Amino acid sequence: MSLTNQNPKEANNPAFYFTANEGGISKIDALTNKVFDSIKIEGTVHNVQISPDNKMIGITIVSGHGGHDGHGGHGAHEGHEAHGGHGAKNEKAAFYDAKTNELIKEVNGGAHPAHIVFTEDNQYAVVTNTGDNNVSVIDMKTYEVVQTISTGNGPHGLRISADSKIAYIANMNENTVSVIDLGEMKETKKIIVGDVPVTTGITKDGKTLVATLNSENSLAIVDVASEKVEKVKVGKGPAQVYIQSDDKYAWVANQGTSDNPSNSVTKVDLEARKVVATIEVGNGAHGIVTSKDNKFVYVTNMYDNTVSVIDIEKNEVITTVNVGENPNGITIQ
Repeated sequence: MSLTNQNPKEANNPAFYFTANEGGISKIDALTNKVFDSIKIEGTVHNVQISPDNKMIGITIVSGHGGHDGHGGHGAHEGHEAHGGHGAKNEKAAFYDAKTNELIKEVNGGAHPAHIVFTEDNQYAVVTNTGDNNVSVIDMKTYEVVQTISTGNGPHGLRISADSKIAYIANMNENTVSVIDLGEMKETKKIIVGDVPVTTGITKDGKTLVATLNSENSLAIVDVASEKVEKVKVGKGPAQVYIQSDDKYAWVANQGTSDNPSNSVTKVDLEARKVVATIEVGNGAHGIVTSKDNKFVYVTNMYDNTVSVIDIEKNEVITTVNVGENPNGITIQ
């Protein structure tokens, strides 16, 4: 790891967002929308998440170019599966200090680690292993894998309930979301959602689950109790989805493919179950997150190496930030 552009200003301005890139992480000042620093990492950083206390970031690292064009429908998601059987020695989760950018710990888990999410109580970090069809549960006190839990085929994006009890795993190579009980440390059921689910989201009350359906160009909205699924058409090749903190809107990044990229973000009203805005961003919109005050949306544009910053009230892009190569996941303090 090497660092650039160190600046004492950081101590006075702790608000940053981070993008997962090929070869490292970009750290962007959330007030100025300028790249403040970068962390160089060997391999491709597929996903990045901030811990609930904002003190560390967790990342997943895959070898070479793995995973960045993996959400373009059936052919591409099969590429994820093919990748999983090799290169595992260079694939891992890692944790960095969010303030100093220093490496805290690297953890070896399964093949082709995809997404990483912390429980809200900061007890665990959960990592999906696309190549092994399971998740690794990492104890955040010891940084050891304390359990490996089987999932469906091709586990990818996940979110964890606000009470830290349930993880919802999108299984890209089938049509389900695995429901993982983190108390019992096992998969309790699968919910059928639709074709090629890539990522999930769960409302604060735990009643509504969402999942992007890459091959259906739709967002599945699921009543958790009844497992009834409603589908809302979004843009082409949706990748990540993020539910803002008041649970009013779900934001969907529409990636498309490298040969036929999409360049939009879809704003879905979760109560009305309908699209209320479509916003043009950069090519290959992939990772997406909202600020905690629900004023801004940040989306990584993989094929433009940029982040679009959207004003939520105006439903328009207010600035574009150049970041690292092939930006994928994104997280904000």
